[in-house]
Amino acid sequence: MPFGINLLCLTDFVEEKHLDTISLIKRIGYDGVEVCVLRGDPDHYAWLGGELDRLGLRRTTTSIVPSPDADPTSADPDVRRRGIAHLDWALDCAIALGAESVGGPFHAPIGHFTGAGPTATEWARGADAHRAMAERAARHGMILSLEPLNRFETHFLNTAEQARAYVNLVGHPAFKIMYDTFHANIEEQDQSRALATLGNSVGVLHISENDRGIPGRGHIDFPAIFRAAQAAGFDGWVTLEAFGAGLPAIAAATRVWRPLFPDHETLFREGLRFMREGWSKAAAETTA
Repeated sequence: MPFGINLLCLTDFVEEKHLDTISLIKRIGYDGVEVCVLRGDPDHYAWLGGELDRLGLRRTTTSIVPSPDADPTSADPDVRRRGIAHLDWALDCAIALGAESVGGPFHAPIGHFTGAGPTATEWARGADAHRAMAERAARHGMILSLEPLNRFETHFLNTAEQARAYVNLVGHPAFKIMYDTFHANIEEQDQSRALATLGNSVGVLHISENDRGIPGRGHIDFPAIFRAAQAAGFDGWVTLEAFGAGLPAIAAATRVWRPLFPDHETLFREGLRFMREGWSKAAAETTA
């Protein structure tokens, strides 16, 4: 069972100056890191992949749809073409990085709403784009892990029930779901039931507290989530996602205006300990 951490707690674009902190992540005992791919080119991510190899860290990525002008679900063929080109770029960067999964809400622009839920034609256009993307990812030994968000961030995909239906619509074995406990805390009545609904469709399990700070300090019932994930046979990445107020662009995007952890080392150590101990305890309870 690999344990990782999303590097958005540190930066939205990894450079050489971040490598010392990333090496601390390795020394603390994480198996890998989740790299946000928002800008740059494949050459940059090939360099970063080499550095992560040197540190002995595996990796996954997250990406988004940055703008309504590059929406792969759009009815406008030119906009849709730009959206598909953006998905190709995100996958190019992930391949160069040596990532195992491309995750995140790379379905529709965050914060862009139509005033209604997703239509069948929006889903059909998205599924066509994601099926082609999954086919290419599979050729490189990768999976996709698409992330539903809460209703205040997108209308396209919000719940586990929707996500299960969308997985069936895409219909490719390399296409899975990133289950995020923060978003599910808003949208799901019962997270254990939500994970059971998704079954073997979960590619990455995002461990994110209700305030997006250090997991275990808030009110999300993580022991039940760990038990449900194991009951569903999940054996993929268990990845900590937390945000701070120190990076203005990330703070603005995530609406985090106050510090949610005292320092990176506390977040790294406490987060990994919480995930490992919680997962082990759930395994013991499941097999008892």
